[in-house]
Amino acid sequence: MDPKYQRVELNDGHFMPVLGFGTYVPPEPGETPLPKDENGKVMFDTVDLCAIWEVECHPYLNQSKLLDFCKSKDIVLVAHSALGTQRHKLWVDQNSPALLEDPVLCALAKKHKPSPALIALRYQLQRGVVVLAKSYNEQRIRENVQVFEFQLTSEDMKVLDGLNGNFRYAVMDFLVDHPDYPFSDEY
Repeated sequence: MDPKYQRVELNDGHFMPVLGFGTYVPPEPGETPLPKDENGKVMFDTVDLCAIWEVECHPYLNQSKLLDFCKSKDIVLVAHSALGTQRHKLWVDQNSPALLEDPVLCALAKKHKPSPALIALRYQLQRGVVVLAKSYNEQRIRENVQVFEFQLTSEDMKVLDGLNGNFRYAVMDFLVDHPDYPFSDEY
């Protein structure tokens, strides 16, 4: 890590800010500054996706295109909402589907003997996605560690890939008019 600018150098010579998405590290002396548009805003391209710290990623929104891009650039994708959502009324449409009640996840859980949550977590791990599963419940914390005790077959993975419907729990409609609203981008 470069403590002066709080950034980590990636394998391709680019840098990732430690603070995550949206942070900007000024160029060092002699480096080319980032290009700006006619309004003076810094223009980003797909290489700047290395600044993404974590993204919503679960079987209903598997982010396969973004994951492929990240892998091609040696970027590790970190999934948030890997188990769907807690369905908080302020952020999530209460009519949205409950991921952990999905019949496909439940059938695979019955086949492999863990919970639907472990199936969803294992799916991400086998895809090379980092999952930060958090819980305040001691039993769930102990259960989450069991994700390393089984493997999904390639057929199971294909079935789970088939759940993708580009369904996002955290849409943040109130920000849709913001110029940096990320969910209208290709990724």
